[in-house]
Amino acid sequence: MSTQPTPPPQCPAHAAGAGGGGLHRLHGPEAEADPFALYERLRAEYGAVAPVLVSGDLPAWLVLGHRENLDVARTPSRFARDPRGWRDMKEGRVPADTPLGPMVSWVPVCNFTDGPVHERLRGAVVDSLERFDKRGIRRYVTRFANQLVDRIAGDGYADLVASFSDQLPMLVMTQLVGAPDEHGPRLVKAARDMLQGTETALQSDRYVTLTLEQLVMERKVKPAHDLASWLIEHPADLSDTEVLMHLRVVLIAAYETTANLIANTLRTVLTDPRFRASLSGGHMTLPDALEQVLWDDPPINTIIGRWATGDTLLGGQQVKAGDMLLLGLAAGNADPQIRPDPSVSVHGNRSHLAFSSGPHECPGQDIGRAIADTGIEVLLDRLPDLQLAVGADELRWRGTLMSRHILGLPVRFTPRSVENAAPHTERASEHPPHVPIPPQPTVAPGPAPAAGHRRGGGWWRRLFGRR
Repeated sequence: MSTQPTPPPQCPAHAAGAGGGGLHRLHGPEAEADPFALYERLRAEYGAVAPVLVSGDLPAWLVLGHRENLDVARTPSRFARDPRGWRDMKEGRVPADTPLGPMVSWVPVCNFTDGPVHERLRGAVVDSLERFDKRGIRRYVTRFANQLVDRIAGDGYADLVASFSDQLPMLVMTQLVGAPDEHGPRLVKAARDMLQGTETALQSDRYVTLTLEQLVMERKVKPAHDLASWLIEHPADLSDTEVLMHLRVVLIAAYETTANLIANTLRTVLTDPRFRASLSGGHMTLPDALEQVLWDDPPINTIIGRWATGDTLLGGQQVKAGDMLLLGLAAGNADPQIRPDPSVSVHGNRSHLAFSSGPHECPGQDIGRAIADTGIEVLLDRLPDLQLAVGADELRWRGTLMSRHILGLPVRFTPRSVENAAPHTERASEHPPHVPIPPQPTVAPGPAPAAGHRRGGGWWRRLFGRR
């Protein structure tokens, strides 16, 4: 075991409640260029918990250790999820226009509450999500994934981020929450615009909110088999505002994390020789590959935030009441205390932090896995000779405090005709628009694969294995 350096009892930045001179910032060129390298520098200097600066030079603690992340996530009595306890906010040091606004402005949703209120709200979300039939979700993913592949199959070249990973999750989630089909493409653009914080982010946010407000009003009059209806009718008796806010949280959170998971997995299987060797040898399935990516390159790097309910000791640091803490999911996954050799595969091990832990663990992670798993399978089935069209070192990312998003994944493949595509490529709008999960399968098995639409051989075939 390595010994960790002993940090000072309290960082001056945190003692003063203001920015400190030599602290690392979790925004700007250093963090965006290589966040993982920054995590390791912080770990070497401070140990499992490091003082950092976030937007506007606001002080926070970044939790780097795997054990410490679990400690914070699992003990809301010490580290609350409610941002109204943030000392810097209460004392007026947080600008009104801070980019952290959506993550630190309290709204009546389960991820900003603790205790009985949290149990009531989260119970409604979990119960409603569990009503979806997983096979039905996979049928929807298959249909939309085939539609997206149809658009590029004849070209021989595509950017898999713009044409696939950024599109598929929102198309599926639009169906699951109950929004009309025609809103799918616009919601994709609006969600990405919001998450990028562009000049039109506020307009995009308003579009998403108005769309969901209209959906809630419609479902109160005419319920259907979708998340909106189930939240409205749940015994927890959610208000219209609570229903709206939870639809919004589910839609945006599922979109961002699943889009990143799909893109990161595709990048890894196209560029990492460990994956090609394992997959071609039959030792790794697609679900295995997804779990490895959730360890190595999780879709969310950092969760904002937790707020200390009292003075406490964490990872050798003196945390004061009201301090903000950031859960370092990616950093915790790389903690040498649990992964002394990151190059070793972690087959069958789901103790990663990608979906956090404790009472606020991601309730929709199985849906996210189903979308990514099934969507990637369809893509590699339809285009079995995918090859990266540029060098791996030419790929670029856009980094934020919470995550990094790959900007493009250009690939080449043999052009294929879509004339003989199987029936499951039909448009979803040909089915009842608000019945995302029919009780019985409604899609007949497709015909035997025809030329231009057949399962690839070799290592792609082994990728589709199930255990």
